[in-house]
This record gives sequence, C-alpha cells and structure tokens, in this order.
Amino acid sequence: MTAVFQDPMFHDEDKAREALEAVRWPDGAICPHCGSSDPDKLAKIGGTKKSHRPGLYYCNDCKGQFTVTVGTVFERSKVPLTKWWMAAHMMNSGKNGVSAHEIHRALGVTYKTAWFMMHRLREAMIDSKPAPMGENGGNVQADETYHLNTSKRAKGYKKGHSHKASIVALVDENTGTVRTFHVQKGVTADKVRDILFTNVIRKATLVTDESALYTYTGKAYGDHQTMNHTGREYVNKLGFTTNNVENFFGVFKRGMRGTYTFCGEQHLQRYLTEFQFRYNNRSGLGVTDGERTAKALKGIEGKRLTYRPAN
Repeated sequence: MTAVFQDPMFHDEDKAREALEAVRWPDGAICPHCGSSDPDKLAKIGGTKKSHRPGLYYCNDCKGQFTVTVGTVFERSKVPLTKWWMAAHMMNSGKNGVSAHEIHRALGVTYKTAWFMMHRLREAMIDSKPAPMGENGGNVQADETYHLNTSKRAKGYKKGHSHKASIVALVDENTGTVRTFHVQKGVTADKVRDILFTNVIRKATLVTDESALYTYTGKAYGDHQTMNHTGREYVNKLGFTTNNVENFFGVFKRGMRGTYTFCGEQHLQRYLTEFQFRYNNRSGLGVTDGERTAKALKGIEGKRLTYRPAN
C-alpha cells in the first residue's frame, strides 16, 4: 500500500486532476453542460497569472465553463482530488472495505467529511444500466439473508425476521457477478418475484434453497433447481448449488461486523452497492486494485449527492 501511494497522483493536485480527466474523458474533454466534444470548440484556459481555478475549460458552443469535477459526485467538494484518489484506493484495495474513521485518520480530514466522502464513492459505484442476468439459459443463484438486530445479545433484539433488515442477492454463474437488493419491510414472494422478473431473463435456470419464496416464481423460468439446506444438502444431485451467493453474504457480513460495525437501515443499500461493486470487480475476475479504483471513479459522472436534500 505504501509503495502504491508513492504515485504522484496521491500527492500532486495537477497529477490527480490529469488522472481523473484520463478516467472520465479517455477520448478528450466533454462539456457537461451541452455535451459538446469537439476539440475545436473546447479550450483549456491557461496563462501565467493563474487567476482562474486549475483545469478550467471553456465551451464555445454553450459559452459555459467547467472542470473535470462538474456534473459528478465531486462537484463543489472542497476536498483535494489527491485525497479523493487516496480514499477511493483504500476503499477498493480490500474485500472488507475501510471505515470512515480510518479515512479520517489517514487523510487528515474530519470524521464527518470522511463519512460523506465514503457515501459519495458508494454513489459512484452504482451500476446505472445493469445487463440482464442469466443470458443464454445460464444459472442464476438467488437467496435472501437478514442483517441488523440479528444478535440475541443486542439490547433491542426482537425475535423474528420482521424486525430485521431483509436482503436479496442474485449471482449469475456465467459472469460471476452479483446484484443485491435491500427489501423494505420484509421479504415476500411477491417482492422476490418482482426482483427476479426485473433482473433475470425467463430462459435462465433459477437456483435456490427450499424456501417457499421461490416456489411459484420458479415455475416461470426455464428450470428451477433447489437445495435442501435443512437436510444439509448444499449441492444437489445434478450439481447445482447456491454456494456462490452464500459466499457473497459471508464477505458482506464479515465486512459489516469487522470493518463498519454498524450502519443504519436507511444506508444499507449503499453498503450493499459497495460490496457488490468489489465482488463484481474482484481479482478473481482479473481486476487489479488500481483498475478497480479507476472503474469506481469512472462512475462519478451524472450523479450528485448532497449532505442535505435540496429544498
């Protein structure tokens, strides 16, 4: 990690901006106001007086000014880009994530700033246009789990799934990717059906445990394979399993307990998105820490997250 942080983009603001421009605009600058990408109409404002902010562009089409952070989750942020790069790399260099307290100590920002930075980066990790799962009749594993209020030693513990946060996850065996959903007010067969019908094509093979949540919906798919987990069956006679989605839940829960300790249910989907992004861009799929960080920052465009909702 120390060797990685010797890269100039973690120390030099100009290098950090150039690195972000290379990620966001690999083929040249694009005006976020009008969408113009004509290099003859876009001019980088230079000069020796430095009376303007660094990295400023001028668009002759719409007469607007912009930098690489305009129209992104970094817009109007006072945090230097060097620290944004550092936080993004720390967040993407381990499968269990990194706490806001560690970002606060390592980067020399307040805890409040570090917490908000992490949520902005999670916003950037959202896949705005996910592809259908189970293409060409592939296998898609589906399972549900419960988070928060699960420890019997907790002060406010209440028995029953209705008092816990519900999560549904789908894993496409062909692509090795996961998709996660925080289900409000408990998981029902109707909610599971809506999730599956929206994300998984009907020709796919649905692979689940013996839960009745999937019994009726499974009939709408090319095939529905089940495992009898109650009877300690984890791979059925035809070789189907839900171990992949169970493994994802294991990584998620270890990270939430060991790194983040606690999160309010209103933020749970953002944490799921973070673990989902790292799983879908893991080293097992040939993605390095640096590539994962760059891919996360590529998602900053067209998104905005303010500390307080706009009136």
